[in-house]
Amino acid sequence: MMNAPLKPCLHPEFIEAGCDEAGRGCLAGDVYAAAVILPPDYSHPLLNDSKQLTEKQRYALREDIERDALAWSLGIVTAKEIDEINILNASILAMHRALDGLQIRPQYVVVDGNKFKPYGDTPHETVVKGDGKLMNIAAASILAKTYRDDYMNRLHEEFSHYDWNHNKGYPTAKHRAGIKEHGLSPYHRMSYNLLGDGQLSLDF
Repeated sequence: MMNAPLKPCLHPEFIEAGCDEAGRGCLAGDVYAAAVILPPDYSHPLLNDSKQLTEKQRYALREDIERDALAWSLGIVTAKEIDEINILNASILAMHRALDGLQIRPQYVVVDGNKFKPYGDTPHETVVKGDGKLMNIAAASILAKTYRDDYMNRLHEEFSHYDWNHNKGYPTAKHRAGIKEHGLSPYHRMSYNLLGDGQLSLDF
């Protein structure tokens, strides 16, 4: 059964920004978010939730999104900030920072998921599984994912024993084996259950 095609935006009568984040469930690294404003009549046959796309498709779409969007921006919150304010607040802060960077002021904001905090006095709406429903959120998911992947690949060059070029900081067996054998990096989130054993602190 084919999925319904994605709509460009939810409220075409407004300048609408779609927001999404990447890296929320990772044990290491910053959380990235993107905000994207697409033309209200935008169409792209391949644009979809980043999780439904291959890596090659995501990077090809990133070029299209950056070329076609009326405005786009990234927001980043560090692992240290995540430990200080928790990942939910950090994800929302990253989206706020992405919105701050837009060269066009949105009149409406749509956000993937069901949690958000007001962005000034700009009206907003959360959309569960929005990256599979709205093109502007899907575009944001692709930018957040690909730019965060680039970042984790760079960190892998410094800390190759965590296998970050493959797992991007997510809690895989190889990542946790690297933690057990080599200890922690400066990029690990200390407030997370890093070894999967229910312990939040590690003594190395």
